[in-house]
Amino acid sequence: MGQHMTPEEFREYGHAAVDWIADYWSGLSDRPVFPSATAPGDVSAALPTRAPAGGEPFDAMLEDLDRIVVPGLTHWQHPGYFAYFPANTSGPSVLGDLICAGLGVQGMLWSTSPACTEVETVVLDWLADLLDLPERFRSTSAGGGVIQDSASSATLVATLAALHRASRGTWRTAGVRHGQAYTVYTSTQGHSSIDKAVRIAGLGSDALRTIPVDPQTLAMDPEALRRAIETDTTAGLTPALIVATVGTTSTTAIDPLPAIGQLAQRYGAWLHIDAAYAGAAAVCPEFRWIHDGLSVADSYCFDPHKWLLTGFDCDAFWVADRATLIEALTVMPEFLRNAATESGAVIDYRDWQVPLGRRFRALKLWFVLRWYGATGLQEHIRTCVALAQDLAAKIQQDDRFEIVAPHPLSLVCFRLRGPDERNEQLLRRLNASGAVYLTHTKVNGRYVLRLAVGSPLTRPSHVATAWELIQREAAQ
Repeated sequence: MGQHMTPEEFREYGHAAVDWIADYWSGLSDRPVFPSATAPGDVSAALPTRAPAGGEPFDAMLEDLDRIVVPGLTHWQHPGYFAYFPANTSGPSVLGDLICAGLGVQGMLWSTSPACTEVETVVLDWLADLLDLPERFRSTSAGGGVIQDSASSATLVATLAALHRASRGTWRTAGVRHGQAYTVYTSTQGHSSIDKAVRIAGLGSDALRTIPVDPQTLAMDPEALRRAIETDTTAGLTPALIVATVGTTSTTAIDPLPAIGQLAQRYGAWLHIDAAYAGAAAVCPEFRWIHDGLSVADSYCFDPHKWLLTGFDCDAFWVADRATLIEALTVMPEFLRNAATESGAVIDYRDWQVPLGRRFRALKLWFVLRWYGATGLQEHIRTCVALAQDLAAKIQQDDRFEIVAPHPLSLVCFRLRGPDERNEQLLRRLNASGAVYLTHTKVNGRYVLRLAVGSPLTRPSHVATAWELIQREAAQ
């Protein structure tokens, strides 16, 4: 052992690895969703303190997967996994990732792998078409799409582009410490990555304005946004960026994009739309209302790695004006210069992101879109929404519970009536059962349980089992 794996050995062990994954998927229902028996340090204690001096057989690695790793996992693909938001994969996605890893290409420039770049450009155009995004986000316009690792990175990149535009280019050379002070706006329900982005960009958290939300819809209050912007402009500050959310993490609240877009245009702020989870729903025409007002956005992102059956990491990010993004991020050392780049006829995605290097992530997305097609993706989304709506109806019929937020998609936020302690205890008991895994949030100061349907393995029977368990534990 320890020598390079031959193609023949790779074929043999590759079959074993695929069989292992298939067996893992088929047996997920029999496993506890959450490793409640695992204590901090258990996994590391089972591992040797040093790497092996000599190579080990592949069978031993698979054995240790079963013995050490799997018992310490939270099983995100489990049909009873209802926590956070889904982060699901699928067969075609895994196979696409396998081929990506096997090819091992570096897609930082068009010239380093032309197909890596061009497949990504086309697939992002396909995806924009499936979601019926505005024409300004297509590669045939002044904009275009790119795959980021996550919506957090998309928000950071949008922040940098917004600062570049707001400063008329001086941010790139002088930074944010010189001249005009800039402000960023999002709702109190906006993702934590927005705060992180303003800090990484050098603005500091003091530059972030968190705007109140409507207490019923939990969506951003446009009038409160207007007042905040006017206060800042009166003080001589420059509104650089507004981040609106389509499907907030806590409750799936959908910010009023038309009203927010009007304010962004009035004050010259870059409008970024974070639809990390909910954007996938727009593959279904009946859910495209979530994008009403998107036509004036400067950038938009959603995560196929959440609800569109594509394995992490894969965030789809579009801009309406790619020139501003490229100007903000491009750096051209001599060792990267090449004829294709200097011709201006190609896209170099290194200029659309923070890192230089990039994997062929479009391959797994390409496989998913081709395997499922529009109808298969729509069926998946509709199934998840229907299961969540059926559960919400049952919860509403039980006087012990209350639903605390609108539930237009596949997330239901609910609680036992009464003090928070009862709900905290209920969540602990549910997760300790091993049959389901839920998480919590707070809505208007109250402790709330979240149940998000998204796994392709989840069937009506799994949701029914979850509801029976919730009722039984609530009775305790």
